[in-house]
Amino acid sequence: MPLPLKGKKLIPEATRALKLLNGDNAVNRHVPFVLLTNGGGMTEAEKASQISEIVGVRIDPKQVILSHSPMQSLAEKYREKRVLVVGGKGRKCYDVAKRYGFTDAVTPHDIMHWNDSTWPYSGPVSDLSLLTQGAIEFSKDPIHAVMVFHDTYDWGRDIQIILDAVCSKEGVLGTRKDHYNVQDVPLYWSNNDLIWSTDFPAPRLGQGAFKVAVDALYKQLTGAQLKSTSFGKPHAATYQFAENVLSTLAPTHTKRHVYAVGDNPAADIQGANNYGWTSMLVRTGVFNGGENATDFPAKVVCENVLEAVERAIAESEK
Repeated sequence: MPLPLKGKKLIPEATRALKLLNGDNAVNRHVPFVLLTNGGGMTEAEKASQISEIVGVRIDPKQVILSHSPMQSLAEKYREKRVLVVGGKGRKCYDVAKRYGFTDAVTPHDIMHWNDSTWPYSGPVSDLSLLTQGAIEFSKDPIHAVMVFHDTYDWGRDIQIILDAVCSKEGVLGTRKDHYNVQDVPLYWSNNDLIWSTDFPAPRLGQGAFKVAVDALYKQLTGAQLKSTSFGKPHAATYQFAENVLSTLAPTHTKRHVYAVGDNPAADIQGANNYGWTSMLVRTGVFNGGENATDFPAKVVCENVLEAVERAIAESEK
């Protein structure tokens, strides 16, 4: 199920839908569920608290899966290695990365503090509390991976810094490779949403649009294809992560039929269909009209999340 919010506003039917799942239904049955979103930029506990306050229904942090939640699986690989964490407000994504176990994470703020000519159109932060540690010599200490945890608040700066890292010799900023047939610095994205729905009347550009820009510029600069790994919907790693969480929420349910409700055909519906879940498309977000999506059609189309939950519960009782 997606977040019951559109931007920071409550989707009208969401509170009733969540109460149905929590047992306030005709059969008095609690239905295990997770809120799976391509949003992020904060901890799962913070998001759960935010949703609970707006919706009026308590959400456990374990029920919230953000776009970067599955990236916890990378922490062991990079535990003692420097990773560049991109996106989000201030140093929130750095704080999330540290909680996940990335012990040597840095941000674009640290790089701008090291050399403010990295991107001359944005100055270094005056609030030094946004820096992750003391002075870092990026011309000597390499970056081992770039991880985009959330949408960036400074496209120009962060495109430049990401390109600096992936085009460098073994992750040392300020250097350039002689050839680009081998990529030294891996790049990870928490989601590929080209557009997403807010309370603005039309969809907004998302992290996927930022990825398109980075990929195109890398190709133009190097002649090579930029390689990367993506998480979030519709990628299978995120659905596997969600499946594992559902197993912990309902360990006695050995035969599980999962209904996936969403408003974005390219993310929610494509991902659910590919993973073998029953996809349910609602008309309250990116998709808002027509009988079904033409590019990634859902198994079921509903007006809103409440109708989808009611149908899912009814189907599961047959």
